[in-house]
Amino acid sequence: MIISYKAWDRVALFAATALCLSACATAAPDRSGFLSGYDGLKDSERRGRAEIREFRDPAALGVVQRVALAPTVLAAGADATSPLSPEERVALLREVDAQLCFELSERFEIVAAATADAEVRAAITWFTPTGRVASVASAASGFVIPGPIGLRLPGTLGGLGMEAEMRAAADQKQIAAVAWARKATAVGTDSPSLSRLGDALQFAEPFADKAAAVMTPDGHKSQRVAAKTDPCRDYGDRFQPGSRVAGIITNLYIPDSRRRGGEPAATPPPKPQ
Repeated sequence: MIISYKAWDRVALFAATALCLSACATAAPDRSGFLSGYDGLKDSERRGRAEIREFRDPAALGVVQRVALAPTVLAAGADATSPLSPEERVALLREVDAQLCFELSERFEIVAAATADAEVRAAITWFTPTGRVASVASAASGFVIPGPIGLRLPGTLGGLGMEAEMRAAADQKQIAAVAWARKATAVGTDSPSLSRLGDALQFAEPFADKAAAVMTPDGHKSQRVAAKTDPCRDYGDRFQPGSRVAGIITNLYIPDSRRRGGEPAATPPPKPQ
């Protein structure tokens, strides 16, 4: 594909404007009050595109083998600037639960609280919706500029803030914790979406990956999870290709519903009588 100089000028202006305006985005709270403690949190040495503070007690983590997962909650005020509907709240909480389960089950045995060495709990502390209208224009830019790097219009950039901790079952002492926040970037690989949850749903996986890494004992090797004994099968398939295929076609992120394992992808319409 050959792109004219005028097209490149428009692209450059688009990118510069997007970067300037996105720099004024609202930040996640420094602390929500959800964690047992914040004093031990330190900036992560490898933050990437997310803002990360973490704490870990290597000695205490070394004896953890069985983990119980508490349902993720929405912290007070997390969606104050753009309230989630009940359906959106369920969808986002379920996606975070699913991703935490997927990541932690590759490192620990997932069990009920009564037999666990430790419990992991998490809260959404900050939510900024993805702008649906402007996402269409952002997706169109992907057809002008081929390649993996896309441009996002100001007003499309969603965000997700999370806090999570692992506490010892015996005394509820915090042995690992992470405060994580990420805002979609104007120039990068974060896909625009027609869903208000688009960016937040996309960020659930990298958050869970980082949280699980912080909570994993040093030298611990990941384990394969068999489909028949998968403790996370209630969340459906670990890999859901539907949204990825649609994204290639449309340049948009299209969420898959996080249905229960074994449920059909969609309910077929009733046959005419």
